Amino acid sequence: MQVFYRKWRPQTLAQVVGQGHVTRTLLNALGSGRVAHAYLFCGPRGTGKTSTGRILAKAVNCLEGGQGEPCNRCAMCIATNEGRAMDVIEIDAASNRGIDEIRDLRERAKFAPTAARYKVYIIDEVHMLTEPAFNALLKTLEEPPPQVLFVLATTEPHKVPPTILSRCQRFDFRRISTEVMVARLAAICRDEGITIEEQSLKLIARSATGSLRDAENLLEQAVAHFGPAIGPGEVQAMLGISGDARVGRLARHIVERDIAAGLKDIYQVAQDGLDLRQFSRELVEHLRGLVLLKAGAAEALDMSAEALAEMKALAEQASMEQLSRATRLFRSAEQEGDGFSSLPLELAFMESVLCRDEEATPPAPAPRRAQAPAARAKAPARAAPPPPEATTSEKTPAAEEAIAPQREAAPPAPGGADGEGASVEGQPQGESGDIEHFRSRWREVVDATRGLGSKGNLDALLRSACEPMAIEGDTLVLGFYYAFHKEKIEDPKYRHMVEQKVSEVFGQRYNVRCVLTVRQSRGRGHLVDAALRMGAKIVEGEEE
Repeated sequence: MQVFYRKWRPQTLAQVVGQGHVTRTLLNALGSGRVAHAYLFCGPRGTGKTSTGRILAKAVNCLEGGQGEPCNRCAMCIATNEGRAMDVIEIDAASNRGIDEIRDLRERAKFAPTAARYKVYIIDEVHMLTEPAFNALLKTLEEPPPQVLFVLATTEPHKVPPTILSRCQRFDFRRISTEVMVARLAAICRDEGITIEEQSLKLIARSATGSLRDAENLLEQAVAHFGPAIGPGEVQAMLGISGDARVGRLARHIVERDIAAGLKDIYQVAQDGLDLRQFSRELVEHLRGLVLLKAGAAEALDMSAEALAEMKALAEQASMEQLSRATRLFRSAEQEGDGFSSLPLELAFMESVLCRDEEATPPAPAPRRAQAPAARAKAPARAAPPPPEATTSEKTPAAEEAIAPQREAAPPAPGGADGEGASVEGQPQGESGDIEHFRSRWREVVDATRGLGSKGNLDALLRSACEPMAIEGDTLVLGFYYAFHKEKIEDPKYRHMVEQKVSEVFGQRYNVRCVLTVRQSRGRGHLVDAALRMGAKIVEGEEE
């Protein structure tokens, strides 16, 4: 008894599914008698490379034609189908990869075919050959005997030397679409007397990831396990697909940033004994669906109208940045996890929730640079400073100069009114309106540095690692929370890049000076606040 993938292997080019661009070209070559001496079939596993090679070997040697589809009735076709044709030689390069095997092939290729028109060599996984073996094969491909045809098959064409590639006609086999694969599986089920729902066939096709051979193996496994009548939930159980409603709930907790509910669901999933890697895989697929909906590509999703409407409503509540970040994090958790520990899932969830989006702010007016003393001296003096109710942004340079002594006499403020912000000991704060403008547009500077630096990670050294602290004339003071980031940006090469992008964003030339600072947060406690009011300064801190 043969397994499905061998029993239902295509016997003609017309039966090869999903590769019409390949079979059509080969049929034209056979019909015109312009068959090449060497072909390279590339593509993912289970897409029909070796089967197409066998069909081509039958077609060129068919006793009833040899210029089109094989008849599968003559002695040569039957012998090839049964694997006893002496002139069709299949070689597995994974286990016959040395120069001695290729030298033997070269010697045998010199002899005329025993019974067929062509001696056909099908070398599977050809990329596994050693470099000396490739060199030995190259001579034969350069000057092939007239009655020898080579079919080289590989899943990794980038490992095949260019000298070999240039001697072959290359055909790229594509992954087989879910729709085509489901149609093929349904035909097999009809002929085999198997009862199964189309939705179950779709699950099998998706799990096979474009490989028809894998799909046929999964179908046979389901039949062996459940018999010829396969229920709707049995394939799901066999594939380990939970279909758990907590997948959708966890995605909602991510969007709504509900830490407690999300961690509780992850705990319950682990306690229920589910395969956590499979759960992560399903969550990644769910998040991918939200990303596609957010991008307006709903047609790429195959689901019911009700599920689509529910996911679309959730996608509208989140930003694209949040959804794509969560998808990346849980994809990493799926790859790194062992299926038993919930820690990768918990870490991915926490990072997805706690990492806030940096929402872009509308462009504000360009900041005014503080005038030099000489320029201020030429400016007409005002009769009186602006009234107390005037806002900071309405103060003129002359008014700022008038109140400067009072500002210098006051101790530096440790933070904003609500206890949020950053302070640095002895650091002048500059014009508050100007520095707030820099802070509001700082993300534009960080985004502009993306891809710069020796490793292309300059933006990572700035994002969430520092903030603008003050403007000192034409110098922007950056406060860094960690010495590592500060020392990196102080490197002249990196500092010059930051200065360039700052100048581009704000339209003026600014130098950059780096200082160490302390990030403060809400909830310092009344004792700390009282100490600050008495003149104490925070010199060490821990980010909460």
